[in-house]
Amino acid sequence: MRLLMCLALSLAAAMPAAAQEAAPARPRITGVAHAAFFTKDLDNTRRFFKELMGYDEPIVIPGKEEGTTAFTVIKINDRQFVELFPEREAATNRMYHFAIETDDAEAMRRYLESKGCEVPATPPRGRTGNSNYFVRDPNGTICEIVQYEPDGMTCKDAGEHLPATRISARMSHVGFMTPDLDAAVRFYVDILGFRETWRGGPDPKKVKWVHLQVPEGTETIELMLYEEKPTWERMGSMNHICLEVNDVAAARAVLDGRQLPEGCPEPSPISTGINRKRQVNYYNIDGTRVEIMEDHTIDGKPAPSSTGVPMKYTPREDE
Repeated sequence: MRLLMCLALSLAAAMPAAAQEAAPARPRITGVAHAAFFTKDLDNTRRFFKELMGYDEPIVIPGKEEGTTAFTVIKINDRQFVELFPEREAATNRMYHFAIETDDAEAMRRYLESKGCEVPATPPRGRTGNSNYFVRDPNGTICEIVQYEPDGMTCKDAGEHLPATRISARMSHVGFMTPDLDAAVRFYVDILGFRETWRGGPDPKKVKWVHLQVPEGTETIELMLYEEKPTWERMGSMNHICLEVNDVAAARAVLDGRQLPEGCPEPSPISTGINRKRQVNYYNIDGTRVEIMEDHTIDGKPAPSSTGVPMKYTPREDE
């Protein structure tokens, strides 16, 4: 018996640590929860989303100083939002972060830690009452992990603040600047389990956009590739959200009957994208783009993915 026990202990000691204790499993990622942007004019951007786009603002988090706002929340549906923050620096990339929803923030924390990602010791509760924390992808983009808690503001507002004036009831994707596709894939695909659904661009020889779908949901992130450092205006177009509609012409007609806040650029004409879906683009006072796109292609047939080479940004020595 003693010999068998020693043999068992010797075998256990020889086993790799990973074999002795199973690596944490990835919990479910069910959707794209929100996109957060800085704005130079919070009141103007509120009007853009409320009076023009027709959304409600159920949550306003006060700032440290009396009469100020830390951030405000525009509600698209019960599980998707746009967060607006007063800008911290002028003339910079105004996208702050985006968020993905999980059903277990602590399990996700342990899983990401096992993959070498920098995470907090415990999932903190944010000011909206939800469990959330930031993780940076290899390109520096902040990806927030959020779990909607039953006693948080999000769940308590379920079914409320969903007016008929909403131009869209779904945010189909969030797009953001991605200088290195391979680095992004290692994080979003290899670690988080996203899967690629489409890639394309105006030049058949080059890939400019790559869509990755959340593993247990239908929304995507759009990786916006580039070769040269974008201008400030271009950054506002690349970092964007997409609101899904059935008829973009009907949506445009509704918006034409509403007031575009002063200082906002004029919307683009309706066009058909490389993905064969009709779309129109609106821009807030900061130049941040809101893409309004149909939920189907013009003929019902999917657009084929590009076989071109993905764009990649290599900074010059003087940048």
